[in-house]
Order: sequence, then C-alpha cells, then structure tokens
Amino acid sequence: MTTKPGTDGDVLPHYVREAPFDPYADDAASGSSTLDEASQLKLMWWRFRRHKLALFSGIALLIMYFMIVIVEFLAPYKVHTRNMDHIFAPPQSVHLFHDGQFVGPFVYGQKMTLDMTTLRRVYSEDTGEVQKLRFFCRGEPYRFWGLVDANLHLVCPAENGHFFLLGTDRLGRDIFSRILYGARISLTIGLLGVATSFVLGIVIGGLAGYWGGWFDLVVQRIIEMLQSIPTIPLWLALAAIMPVDWSPLLVYLGITFILGLLDWTGLARAVRSKLLALREEDYVLAAQLMGAKSPRIIGRHLVPGFMSHLIASATLTIPSMILGETTLSFLGLGLRPPITSWGVLLTEARSVSVLALYPWLLLPVIPVIFVILAFNFLGDGLRDAADPYK
Repeated sequence: MTTKPGTDGDVLPHYVREAPFDPYADDAASGSSTLDEASQLKLMWWRFRRHKLALFSGIALLIMYFMIVIVEFLAPYKVHTRNMDHIFAPPQSVHLFHDGQFVGPFVYGQKMTLDMTTLRRVYSEDTGEVQKLRFFCRGEPYRFWGLVDANLHLVCPAENGHFFLLGTDRLGRDIFSRILYGARISLTIGLLGVATSFVLGIVIGGLAGYWGGWFDLVVQRIIEMLQSIPTIPLWLALAAIMPVDWSPLLVYLGITFILGLLDWTGLARAVRSKLLALREEDYVLAAQLMGAKSPRIIGRHLVPGFMSHLIASATLTIPSMILGETTLSFLGLGLRPPITSWGVLLTEARSVSVLALYPWLLLPVIPVIFVILAFNFLGDGLRDAADPYK
C-alpha cells in the first residue's frame, strides 16, 4: 500500500496490485466465455448445435453405425435362417395386455390356411396362443463378426414360438433381421466409397489447383467428360464388366471402387478452386523458399485450411453412394446373394404382383430414406458450421 496526497492536503491510501495483469481474469472468474476467446472448433460446435435437425440426425446416425457393430446381438435370427412353415408371413404385432391383464411384450401365434382359389397362404392370429418375448436371452448360435461363437440376443421368440416383427420373405427369412444385417453393408459401402472419392478428389484437385498449367487443363477436361456422361448408365456399364465368378468380397470392393471412382469430380473441383486462391498467400511462398515440396505444401499447409468444408461436402455425398449401391443391387448388377444389403432385399419387391400380395417386402426402403435424409440434414448443418464467422 502506498499513499498519495489528496486535494485538501490529506494523505489518501492507494492500493497497488502486485499480480501480473490478466485481461481475461474477470471473464474466467465469472465463468463466461466470449466469442473472441473461443477456438474455431468450439465456434463450429456452437454453430452446429443450433441446427437442431442436424444434431438429431448426427445422433441417429451414430446410433445406427453403433448398431451395425453388434447386429448379431440385436437380430432375433441369423441372416439366412429359414422358417419354412412361415413363408410370406405378415408382420406380427407386439402386445402388452391379454384379456385385460398385463402380460408384458408378447405376440400371438399364427395359423396358416391355403386359399385354394388364389393358392395364397393366409395367416391369422391365434389369440389363444400367447408367445411371450424373451429379452437378453439365449437363442440361435452365431459367430460374432465371424470370430467368436455366441448365442446371446437382445430379444428372442418364446420357446417353440416365432417372432417376425416385419414379416418374412419367400424363403421364410425374417425381414427385420435381414434389414439389420443389410445395414452393415449399405452403411459401410457409403463410407468406403466416400473415402475413395475423398482421396482422389484431394490428390487430383490439389495438384491441379497448385500446379495449374497443362496439368490443370487436362484434369478439367477429364472432369467435364465424366460429368457429361449420365450416371446410371455409366454405373451399369462398369458394374456389368465385373466377372460373375468373383467372390462376394471382391464384388463388394468392386462396387465401392466404382462408386468412389465416379464421384470424385465435384470434390476435385472444390479443392482446385480453393487452392487457386490459397497458393498466392505469403505462407505458401515462405514454404517454397524453405525448400518444401509440393505434396508437403498441399497436405500440410493448404488442405487443412479448408478441411472443414471438405468434410461437410463429403458428408453430403454419402447418400449418393448408398443410393448408387441400392440402385445397382436392385437392378441385379450390384451386390448379389449371399451378400445382404438393402438393395439386395429390395430385389424381392420388383414384381408388382408380389407387392400387391405381400407389401411388407417393401419395408427395407424405409431405412434407406431415413439414412439419406439424415445424412443430408447432417451435411447441411456441417456446411453451415464450417464457417462460424459467416
């Protein structure tokens, strides 16, 4: 404490704080955080969190991708299990009360009669047969990811009973279980296809934007040529040249490569346009004078500056990958049995007469629509959040 003379000659106390000056001390004490202090990642999260539909879509997609990891546990039946006594069985409703009493989740048994006029199997509920569902139960044995033997399921039918939540197909296979198994293929093929196009787009577009000249001219003409060809005929042509005797794994990788090979053009142009502007910056010239090579300048200094925009763009292309696989498989030129995907499941619904009799065969289209909408909403939210200062 020091003293200084007052206006009337009195000595007034004067306090001097000895601690170093901290301009953010008051904000830290109050627990508030200003926009000036927040990092770009935090600003992007705040902006993304305001987009409620994108946030909900992201959470839903995370849940779905987690489900495909444990699909053997979630599915009541294995993907190829046949119930020959329940061919084209309709979906069973889950009930809680029977005769006014709470029983718990259960389904009624089914009785099958054959219509001799149309030769159609007609199923009816047997309300006298209550089949109570079991949870966290021991059911059909399976190999978890083909590695570990197990038989634990989330839900199982009653002993000597059946549980077909979404009905069965022409071979008596449970559609709900097959949709869960098909999600593993359809959802991962979109990610792998985007990863392929992501690498091609960044490498080719980055070199074209950074080098320019004749290389940029050639790349732009190739992109224009690929974009001028109708997508579906090009998919069909490339899928048709795959050998019929390929294993399911090779077909899966082939379809992934085809989808990624045809979808890199838009991303390459976005990368090129960004690099054409950024290559004139002073820090790029400094890196060149220090002897940095082109791959290092592009990968270390240029691309990270707009990576958030690339991630948002890649998220918006995943739905086209899923639709591409579904289209090719539906037309019989993509994945084929024994691989199970949503597109393969929809091949059962190609006949109008089948749909008229068994409309539940079209149920696999519901997760396709849901996932595509979720990815579009998520991509819109990420695109808005990619530039938090806008």
